[in-house]
Amino acid sequence: MNLKSLLIALCSLSMVACAEKAPNEVKVGAECVDEYIPMLEGKKIALFSNHTGIVSDGRHTLDVLTENGLDVVKIFSPEHGFRGTADAGEVVSSSVDEETGITIVSLYGSHFDYTDAANFEDVDAIITDIQDVGLRYYTYYVTMTKLMESAARFDKEFYVFDRPNPNGMYVDGPILDMQFRSGVGRLPIPTVHGLTLGELAIMENEEGWLDDSLKVKSLNVIKCENYDHQTRYELPVAPSPNLKTMHSVYLYPSICYFEATPVSLGRGTESPFEMYGHPEYNDTTCFSFTPESVPGAKNPPQLGNKCYGKDLRGIDDEEIIAKGVDLTYFIDAYQHVENHEKFFYNSFERLMGRGDIRGMIESGMTAEQIKATWAQDVEDFKVLRRKYLLYAE
Repeated sequence: MNLKSLLIALCSLSMVACAEKAPNEVKVGAECVDEYIPMLEGKKIALFSNHTGIVSDGRHTLDVLTENGLDVVKIFSPEHGFRGTADAGEVVSSSVDEETGITIVSLYGSHFDYTDAANFEDVDAIITDIQDVGLRYYTYYVTMTKLMESAARFDKEFYVFDRPNPNGMYVDGPILDMQFRSGVGRLPIPTVHGLTLGELAIMENEEGWLDDSLKVKSLNVIKCENYDHQTRYELPVAPSPNLKTMHSVYLYPSICYFEATPVSLGRGTESPFEMYGHPEYNDTTCFSFTPESVPGAKNPPQLGNKCYGKDLRGIDDEEIIAKGVDLTYFIDAYQHVENHEKFFYNSFERLMGRGDIRGMIESGMTAEQIKATWAQDVEDFKVLRRKYLLYAE
């Protein structure tokens, strides 16, 4: 190849590279190295993260930190484990990261004591870098909140390396009645709160929502760049084993309530959270599927049983987003599964966040009528939320 041909080839490769990385591409907080390295130098760090804590070149934030000479002394892992492969609710043991030799401490479950100073005595700063999906019952923010309380209790610095909220373009759903506070609902926020974890951390710290009136003295959010709340951010990796597609992430706010019923959401199929069904759904001419034991869903609801119901894979994403929290699917299943006495599990109120919606469904209220009961609460929350937004609505 002569010099002229080589130069043309190199220019072509450069153009391709530029085309692949748009100038307005979202830059997550973990990529803003020049901002946070000076803040963390010389400090012993605990990193709360999992497989979603990656930057644009595919490296994990843990590697970015250690390659820049920062001292990560332990890793905290959430539900699904540090590698993100465990089933929902599965107990994950503490272990050691094979790449770095750093201890991984599992926080999911009741064995870890957030109030024990010994668990934090070797730490100066706690970093949260994890991909949330913006829902009140998604457990990652609950773990972050508990770590914030520990940081406040033991005077540790707290950092959030912020990431976009893929459901951050709207706010909807019932506000949690705090009598139903649990591991799937910790704060008085709607089902879809429309905040990044950085924004939510500031909000709960300033609103006094941490237990025992605690407040983090040094709370630092490393913001995303080129992001606002209308950005349609495509998740680079699945945030948990059964949210495999953006379509499932958009449907999740409306159909996760089935988790508190015997209705299958498609766990154990190729498309979990994109369908629903039950063996006794009384229209057996419609869509059907049979859940199987698979990695990430070893014992799914209705394992081995042929379920009849609805296939939601063909619904347009923008239609799903425009409708917000939509109980139409839930009400449809309730009306078609005739054994109403065993339809609701005791966990329904904790997942829904209110104690009166079960009765509304049983009495025959429509999805629109039920949605109207939380409409004003959502508007009030949106006003409160604006004080803490780091990104344009």
